[in-house]
Amino acid sequence: MRTDFFTGSRTRYGGLCLAFMLMLMAFGAISNGASAQETPVQAVEENGARQQEPAPAPLPAPASAHFDRGDVAWMLTSTLLVLMMVVPGLALFYGGLVRAKNVLSVLSQVLVVFSLVLLLWVAYGYSAVFAPGNPLFGSFTQFAFLKGLAPDSVGNTPVPGLPDYLFVAFQSTFAGITTALIVGAFAERIKFRAVLLFAALWFTFSYIPMAHIVWGGGYLGQMGAIDFAGGTVVHVNAGVAGLVAAWFAGKRLGYGHVALKPHNLPLTWAGAMLLWVGWFGFNAGSAAAADSVASLAFINTMLATAAAVLGWTLVETVGKGHPSALGAASGAVAGLVGVTPACGTVGPLGAIVIGFVTGMVCVWGVTGLKRVLRADDTADVFGVHGVGGIIGALLTGVFSAQSLGGTRTGLDIGHQLWVQALGIGFTVLWSAVVTALILLLVRMLVGLRVGEEAERTGLDISTHGESAYEA
Repeated sequence: MRTDFFTGSRTRYGGLCLAFMLMLMAFGAISNGASAQETPVQAVEENGARQQEPAPAPLPAPASAHFDRGDVAWMLTSTLLVLMMVVPGLALFYGGLVRAKNVLSVLSQVLVVFSLVLLLWVAYGYSAVFAPGNPLFGSFTQFAFLKGLAPDSVGNTPVPGLPDYLFVAFQSTFAGITTALIVGAFAERIKFRAVLLFAALWFTFSYIPMAHIVWGGGYLGQMGAIDFAGGTVVHVNAGVAGLVAAWFAGKRLGYGHVALKPHNLPLTWAGAMLLWVGWFGFNAGSAAAADSVASLAFINTMLATAAAVLGWTLVETVGKGHPSALGAASGAVAGLVGVTPACGTVGPLGAIVIGFVTGMVCVWGVTGLKRVLRADDTADVFGVHGVGGIIGALLTGVFSAQSLGGTRTGLDIGHQLWVQALGIGFTVLWSAVVTALILLLVRMLVGLRVGEEAERTGLDISTHGESAYEA
């Protein structure tokens, strides 16, 4: 048995990580006891569902409970659209950005991480986000493995008008894509087993608390933070985690000395367009109904993305002298990220401004800021999702005001900007600290990076024993 894992600084790191994990698990245990006698789920702040007044939900409803078939049809479609965002959308987008010798490794990582998180969501994730609990976690056991829900039950989730299983399925795709986004940051040099261990821990200790705090009746939601479909919970959370993961994984061999070019830009372009189509399920589906709110989110998703494409293209043309297909595709993703927290509360003109500004700023995020941060973020997870999520979350606090075309009557823009900034700051700090501690633990247990020879050969061959392109 090797004992060098437990000596020196590793012991200190391991002790710190384990102490932190035990502290969080203690929160979960406390919440289990505190919520044992409570009713199942209280309605949550407007985000991935309609805003409701907090009230105890009924016990599992009989099969005759009412639901609108149009709403159910739309939410089934939205869930399928978000699934398409990940596989194949995100997988193709990332796959084209890496070198030919690593494309299968990225496709595999996205698919397997997404699949792992879906199962963890059903096991305890849904319960820990939406069951009553403490400020960080709901109960890990109240709805564990969907306990208390049934195929014909309706009204036991934060959206009373949907079958329970449908709401659980829709929210599972959010958890899955958020965790899979991080894969792009350390692509081309990470161990497969390290990816899986990291994904399980990060989902548990970063995604679940953030979703509970914003959407599950937690602190930020109660403060009035506006995050309709996941600006902080999804994009800032994953973007910051990607930046920290890129730092921990280190730079790829040859980075900064030789050009590490994307091997297949048409693949990336096609992936981006699949993301755009799927994002209508992500944003408009977060209305949890086929209604005017979904329609607003739908048109805002269309317009903000188009504006971001033009914004990114303009900056590239002025700065580099020519527009690029990769830039236009990246601009589309940046616009989608930027409008995500705002799509259900801003007007169409506000969405255009958010998209245009986000597209322009994210060009700097993947160039100048990336150089300043000295991070080899392979697929620019932070530059697009982190930066875009921050810009979008801030501007949500401005353009949600009814005076600027939004839906919030009497909104104090100054106060709302403070609340949005507080939510962003908390997300950045939480995600950075938790991600760093998890990576220290993963590095101590299984290591993070493949060997130099394996990296030179490519992860397709060295890890998966197959090649995407046979000679």
